[in-house]
Amino acid sequence: MPDGFAEFAFTPEVEAATLPLWNKVKARITPLEWRLQAPLIAAINSLKAEKNAVILAHNYMTPEIFHGVGDYVGDSLGLAREAARSDAKIIVQAGVHFMAETSKVLAPDKTVLIPDLNAGCSLASSITAADVRLIKQRYPGLPVVTYVNTTAEVKAETDVCCTSANAVQVVEHVARLWGVDRVILLPDEFLARNVARQTHIGIIAWQGRCEVHERFTAADILELKAAYPNAQVLAHPECPAEVLEVSDFAGSTAAMSDYVMTKKPKQVVLITECSMADNVACDAPDTEFVRPCNLCPYMKMITLENIYETLLHDRYEVTVDAAVMMRARAAVQAMIDMPPLAVPARYDLVKARHHVDVELI
Repeated sequence: MPDGFAEFAFTPEVEAATLPLWNKVKARITPLEWRLQAPLIAAINSLKAEKNAVILAHNYMTPEIFHGVGDYVGDSLGLAREAARSDAKIIVQAGVHFMAETSKVLAPDKTVLIPDLNAGCSLASSITAADVRLIKQRYPGLPVVTYVNTTAEVKAETDVCCTSANAVQVVEHVARLWGVDRVILLPDEFLARNVARQTHIGIIAWQGRCEVHERFTAADILELKAAYPNAQVLAHPECPAEVLEVSDFAGSTAAMSDYVMTKKPKQVVLITECSMADNVACDAPDTEFVRPCNLCPYMKMITLENIYETLLHDRYEVTVDAAVMMRARAAVQAMIDMPPLAVPARYDLVKARHHVDVELI
């Protein structure tokens, strides 16, 4: 326990209060670690009740956060939707800064806090609102689809947002709506390339990348398959296309979790951020998880200690300019309000239907 938290003891009361949580995570957290973590978990959960607060825990949080203090867990957009639906007065974003902004955009009347202001995102920081304005000048008349993994200012320059799960459907919908055969899809280059393989719509893309997913290679996957021939390999669409081509399934973090929970593979590899495997494993004890480990340094800035300090001192508040918030909300809402689409049973980027390259800006 760091200095300043020495007063938190693993008392019989703490042990009893956290026992159901311990039973869920004990395969992933050692008893020694739990004796240090459980007092903070109990204190955080008590503070939440006292302050009418909830914690939104992203899939990439470590298990003691995800299962220990998270009230709502999932991907970034799912958490933002929960923020909007929640009756809580305070929202603590256990995730990175753009997620906290999205929560504020969809829940403007709530106080949104983030435990560390430095918890950024390599993908979100790869593009600015000024960049988007210049792109629109260069390609007038084309719709701009922006991944939710972006800042509020970038969303404000956008016609409609998308997620990794619905990017193909959003691109095809806006192309039909606008009567065009090309769409600007920002900012993730690999997501754009993978979408281009699944649609006849031309894709104009930005060269942004997630520093976690871009590090995976096809050679990594083939080595894993050779070592674990019975494992199912599930990859995130922010990975390079060659990674998806040698994987068994590709989809968002929510889709990967759903795959494991419904198909119950005996052995699985999640090609994404490390902590996701730990979190899903707590709910899938009969599946063996092989863990190729690429950590997100920004996600790991969020800890039990700074979550506690955030709740105790009401810091650090995330705000968004009112005009930016209104326009960003319109872009997210445009996605939410789209008519029902013929979504495939799984978001299949493994087998390409088209072999058309994107136009990189």
